[in-house]
Amino acid sequence: MRHSRWISILTALGCLIAYPVLADVSSALSDAGIEVHGFAEYRYGMRTQTDSLEDDISLNEARLQLDALCYHDLFTAELKGDLLYDDTVDNLEDIHLETGKGFFDLRQANVLFSPLDWMDVKLGRQVLTWGTGDLVFINDLFPKDWQSFFLGRDDEYLKAPSDALFVSLFPAFAGIDIAYTPRFDADRHISGEHISYWNGQQLAGEDSVLNTEPPDDWFTDDELAVRVYRNVGAYEMALYGYYGFWKSPGGMNPMTGKWLFPELAVYGASARGPLGGGIANVEAGYYDSGDDRDGDDPFINNSESRLLVGYEQEMAKDLTVGVQYYVEHMMEYDAYIDALDAMSMPTNSARDEDRHTVTLRVTWMLMNQNLILSCFTRYSPSDEDVYVKPVATYKVSDHWQASLGADLFAGSEDYTFLGQFENNSNIHASLRCSY
Repeated sequence: MRHSRWISILTALGCLIAYPVLADVSSALSDAGIEVHGFAEYRYGMRTQTDSLEDDISLNEARLQLDALCYHDLFTAELKGDLLYDDTVDNLEDIHLETGKGFFDLRQANVLFSPLDWMDVKLGRQVLTWGTGDLVFINDLFPKDWQSFFLGRDDEYLKAPSDALFVSLFPAFAGIDIAYTPRFDADRHISGEHISYWNGQQLAGEDSVLNTEPPDDWFTDDELAVRVYRNVGAYEMALYGYYGFWKSPGGMNPMTGKWLFPELAVYGASARGPLGGGIANVEAGYYDSGDDRDGDDPFINNSESRLLVGYEQEMAKDLTVGVQYYVEHMMEYDAYIDALDAMSMPTNSARDEDRHTVTLRVTWMLMNQNLILSCFTRYSPSDEDVYVKPVATYKVSDHWQASLGADLFAGSEDYTFLGQFENNSNIHASLRCSY
């Protein structure tokens, strides 16, 4: 049973009123060598049209984040967590740290130390990222929270935490990063709980939540990601490797109806550096789908090759424009189509062999950079769908910030990546007090 929507508003007001107390506590702990930061926030969102599969209210939540850093001569420890009341779900359910469900989300809980002069080690829950793309990820196989992102939460919540051992090595010839996750960390993917989706046959929502079967055995269903990088002149060059599983459901068991996370290995490279008056980047990766290398299983993702090319430049003072071109090429495409035909499955909703995407981001900072206007647009000419994310953020003072934004989807078909979310288009606003 859902609680009154006023509870989230009152909770937010309580968090904001508590700001002076939190500031005093932060100051006292700072004297003891512990830095405490965080914020209190209220965020509200609503769909721009009726979706029969989901509620009209997309967000109605109060959030209090606490971030504590402890500095010692031998190590640095961090603990960051969010207390959350979300009126759009039963927020009093049991806490589930993997999916972020419940009234508490643990974002960071780790210790960083350097056992050798040329080695750093971070152990515990942490948010990991690498790669060169702007909201396009090829070699970044760390978990993402697509539900938070498409609902309009702050961009920091796109990156979900990993429970990992992260080792950085600094030999003379290059830098080496190694991330080992002893148990698979899936994306916080679209499941129907907040956002309706295409389930392979039709649009589905909160009455048909995605039933998944993720790998979850410690030290057996593990993940390993490696990056080797160095600068060549003014350019940042990197090689990547990953072994684990598709981060969002990449297959289905037709006998049980459960969605699966098949085995996946990824090999890639990237380069980033100055070009003309801006910054250019290129990134590529080969996705080796170990459970369907022949491409003849229509229920498992085929292997793919992916390429991203991007360029960003300041066109005028405080006005920056970035463009990207991204393509996914499905391997063994003929075998994929033949498998659909052999099983009398519809081919009209089959994936294209090549999925093309173009992105454009425009960022304009005004009023001494206190007002930031940003718009990210992603368009696929092959899928004929589009996603537009405009956001206006105003820094009221050193502690207060307000934002207004939208997540808008459109597509000619319900089964394309962005087209499936058309009924989830929403507008949202937030008020945040940082300390």
